[in-house]
Amino acid sequence: MACQHRGKVKDLKLMANQIRRDVVEMIYRANAGHPGGSLSCVDLVTALYFAVMRLDPKRPDWPDRDRFIMSKGHGCPTWYAALAHRGFFPREELWTLRQHESILQGHPDMNKTPGVDMTSGSLGHGLSAGLGMAIGAKLNGQDFNVYVLLGDGELQEGLVWEAAMAAAQFRLDNLVAIIDYNGLQLDGTLGEVVGVEPLVDKWRSFGWTVFEIDGHDMEEILSICERARKTSTPVAIIAHTVKGKGVSYMEHQVGWHGAAPNEAQFEQAMAELDEERGLIS
Repeated sequence: MACQHRGKVKDLKLMANQIRRDVVEMIYRANAGHPGGSLSCVDLVTALYFAVMRLDPKRPDWPDRDRFIMSKGHGCPTWYAALAHRGFFPREELWTLRQHESILQGHPDMNKTPGVDMTSGSLGHGLSAGLGMAIGAKLNGQDFNVYVLLGDGELQEGLVWEAAMAAAQFRLDNLVAIIDYNGLQLDGTLGEVVGVEPLVDKWRSFGWTVFEIDGHDMEEILSICERARKTSTPVAIIAHTVKGKGVSYMEHQVGWHGAAPNEAQFEQAMAELDEERGLIS
């Protein structure tokens, strides 16, 4: 599908590139973090925060804002960078990642970070929290959407499917689950740990409308998010992604699930992202 907003797509790609740069630098400076899964979801989070979601950075607790939950909480460097560039807090805060008393901890904390609607870390809980928010919106007559980003390995948690069953029961057309499907988790591939296929059939059998996309194709992400607004059921977007996207030596490598680059690796990553930015421009 041809995109009707070419300029917007270019701007979003440039922002995604900047967020990737910030993610790598944050983790390098902290000497800790999860670059692989942070980089794989950058395009998805960028689209949500800069094109899809209704937000007001000056009013983080605005009652009618769209909600976002990063259920795969270890991917929070991407979220933090998006929040900073969206204006929720100064970008300089990014360089305090994981420091004592920083507002940016290793997993999102709704009591510390402006713009974070739900604390996460223990995998499998985010969709249930999003379910509650979506039900609350219906009960209160509020018109906001709830977006929940899940890791693919996280789908091995039973609580995810309990929430999926309940969401369909209550026909929560204001709930969108986005699966960052990069195929790798801490201990190996999904198939080596606990396979999740056939994933499309599973979500459909639970009563959800399902879209399957390239999670790095900005045009497709925007198109599907628009279609998701027009359904009468909860929506699952299965986004095929690359772990470590944008940094050649991290891509498809499970070893970069939770490791920080050294100085030489950091410089290589930034050089590659500089080159990518030039191609976008």
